[in-house]
Amino acid sequence: LNWGGRTVSVRINGLDTPYMYRDVVDVVEQAGEKLQLIMIPKVGTAGDVYAIDALVSGIEAAKRYTKPIGFELIIETALGMHNLHEIACASPRIESLHFGVADYTASTQARTVNIGGANTAYHVLTDPDEDGNREVHWGDMWHYPIARMVVAARAHGLRPIDGPFGDFSDPDGFNAQGNRSATLGCEGKWAIHPSQVELANNLFSPSDEDVTKAQRIIEAMEQAQKEGKGAVALDGRLIDIASIKQAEVMVRKAEQIKAAG
Repeated sequence: LNWGGRTVSVRINGLDTPYMYRDVVDVVEQAGEKLQLIMIPKVGTAGDVYAIDALVSGIEAAKRYTKPIGFELIIETALGMHNLHEIACASPRIESLHFGVADYTASTQARTVNIGGANTAYHVLTDPDEDGNREVHWGDMWHYPIARMVVAARAHGLRPIDGPFGDFSDPDGFNAQGNRSATLGCEGKWAIHPSQVELANNLFSPSDEDVTKAQRIIEAMEQAQKEGKGAVALDGRLIDIASIKQAEVMVRKAEQIKAAG
């Protein structure tokens, strides 16, 4: 198939199945030159990554492929979350970490049957007011694993990607979960239904307003540096070197999205 300029990634079966090695051998031997990435599920240790790396390296050498195939890793078990930082630097092939929320829920025996999203039982209560009334504030039960994955990914130059949101009839819920993960540093989210593709693209693409603001920050800081200043005010807010790094990230992401078409 002609995939044009799109990145092609094939999800193989897990190392805990008898199908993994044939997935790798059959796909990489026959289509390796058209394949950019292999997605590896249920990664639990750095050794899991090494095993597939060795298998792929052998095939690439035998077939004389000139372009190495990259890895995407799904972190979806308690073991994988525990060993996250060792996993993230297990191979130079690794390009991204993904949060597999459904299998992670099963692995940690969390009390929910939802695939992502909020849980009514995960909340706190305010103190009673004068009439004894208490407010309910829901929390995000996925905050810790996603934040931990983001830190591990960014520490090793990888892309953190949020996983699926099962209720594809709830676009508002998808957007809410996507906004939370984007705020924590994720740069993408799975779409498990066609209706979620546009939602994900909109969520993780900087708005024109945000890009314009970032460009103004860069320009203001460049002018400040010419004047020998280490910081400057813009629209009543302090901006400094850290501000320009944040702005550059946003502008660079917008340019990448535009280039990808």
